[in-house]
Amino acid sequence: MPVRNSEIADIFEKLADLLEIEESNPFRVRAYRNAAQSIRGHGKAMADLLEQGADLSELPDIGEDLAEKIQTIVTTGELPLLNEVESRTPAALSDMMRIEGLGPKRVKTLYKTLDIKSIDDLKRAARSGKIREIPGFGKKTEDRIRTRVEGFTSHEQRVKLCVAEQIAEPLVDYLRKVKGVKDIVIAGSFRRRKETVGDLDILIAAARDSIVMDRFVEFGEVVEVISKGRTRARVRLRCGMSVDVRVVPAVSFGAALVYFTGSKQHNIAIRKMGVRRNLKINEYGVFRDKKRVAGKSEKSVYASVGLPVIVPELRENRGELQAARKNRLPHLITMEDIRGDLHCHTRATDGRDTPRRMAEAAAERGYEYLSINDHSKRVAVANGLDRKRLLKQIKEIDKLNEKLDGIELLKSVELDILQDGSLDLPDSVIKELDFTVCAVHYGFNLSRRKQTDRVLRAMDNPYFNILAHPTGRLINEREPYPINLEAIMKAAKERGCFLELNAHPDRLDLTDDACLLAKEIQVRIAVSTDAHSASDLRYMRCGIDQARRGWLEKTDIINTLSLSKLKELFARR
Repeated sequence: MPVRNSEIADIFEKLADLLEIEESNPFRVRAYRNAAQSIRGHGKAMADLLEQGADLSELPDIGEDLAEKIQTIVTTGELPLLNEVESRTPAALSDMMRIEGLGPKRVKTLYKTLDIKSIDDLKRAARSGKIREIPGFGKKTEDRIRTRVEGFTSHEQRVKLCVAEQIAEPLVDYLRKVKGVKDIVIAGSFRRRKETVGDLDILIAAARDSIVMDRFVEFGEVVEVISKGRTRARVRLRCGMSVDVRVVPAVSFGAALVYFTGSKQHNIAIRKMGVRRNLKINEYGVFRDKKRVAGKSEKSVYASVGLPVIVPELRENRGELQAARKNRLPHLITMEDIRGDLHCHTRATDGRDTPRRMAEAAAERGYEYLSINDHSKRVAVANGLDRKRLLKQIKEIDKLNEKLDGIELLKSVELDILQDGSLDLPDSVIKELDFTVCAVHYGFNLSRRKQTDRVLRAMDNPYFNILAHPTGRLINEREPYPINLEAIMKAAKERGCFLELNAHPDRLDLTDDACLLAKEIQVRIAVSTDAHSASDLRYMRCGIDQARRGWLEKTDIINTLSLSKLKELFARR
């Protein structure tokens, strides 16, 4: 099977980690990291581009040398240079760098001093008290490492939804072509659009004589057949993910979809409603005594208990059944409602495309506006914008807007919220912008009270508009910093500020529960991609998935507004 972009990017990321631990040339390390980011975010598979004869060296952050390495990976599945580096530096050290607070120097020190070569080694050392004895570490550092390594390992078996999509789509396309397959759906947490997925549950409606099970276990990514029967099989793929396939008759397909989509709590509640109507509801259908009365479609299953169909994203038993009974289900936000993106970066700091290219890509999506939010100078990136560079960028965007047709670039910045609650640039500069996006980028170890006070003080600034990635989490990599989100949301509503739902699949910050809280408090949300390239704009759908899980509607989202109404909304002063 073709090598996926995510696998190529992982190889370059691991190589960059190990080279950084070895204190290799920082420009070389950065080149591999930039390449990984560019490949991971590219809309087309590198393998497909090579097959079409494309020159990969023309891609952003990919020169001739890296293009050759990509071709080697696609052809052989590995990179000799990474094998060479791993021969002298344990590969597992790369995993340790995913843990917050463990940069390359500390990882190297732990390796050299305590012979720590893996996450398990690190866990044992943190529990034993040996880390605090290393000069430059101490008890507080050891405690933080112990807390974070425990959290890190708890996520090992779940993958991000966007990664699961890359794994699932080729398999579904393959199975869809098998003779006798009538319908195929990925169920489970994948269908409910949860931010991480443990394994894949695939339901297939097929003719009785279909050979789909035989074809399934022959899929090129399968490395182990765990079980195989006439209607159910389970395999493990090369990436480590397990996949269950169930074949059901068309008459039961709707009931099976309800059952295997879940959640468990939602299904239990549905079955209890059925019992009160003398119905038995399971994966085979809805039965009164032994007679099947529904089950071919999901609509028929829900109708059997007097409900309209509930979309998969809401099936968590968080009030959706009561809302459905009262005909009060939310009219959930859709991609078609979005009129622009309010958090994007360009080459001026750490992005990979020009403002014009970003604007063109946004226009292709039918957007009315796009915001440019390059970083301010203090912490987030080494080449952040100072006062002079930001004023220059404002003038450049004004000139570019005169040439653009059908879309307007908004002038903004991603401002660091400093530890005392002040913003990174003076009001005399910020006031020239259309609005601001403000974020915490350092000082994650403050107490909950201090972190909350820090953000509240920042929101007192009349030029503060949107709080970006409000908890700072990175899925499976970094836990959220402690902060009282309820207090932040209430203060935002009072001050006319907004919170961001960062749609980048590594963040999805806010969580679905936090979106529900925002809806209850009636503070409005900006769903933004934090795009660092034109191709990253496609991540908007990830944010929409998360917003839908959080019951958000068009009226809850500010970037569903027209440009004129949006500008009115930002006018706090």
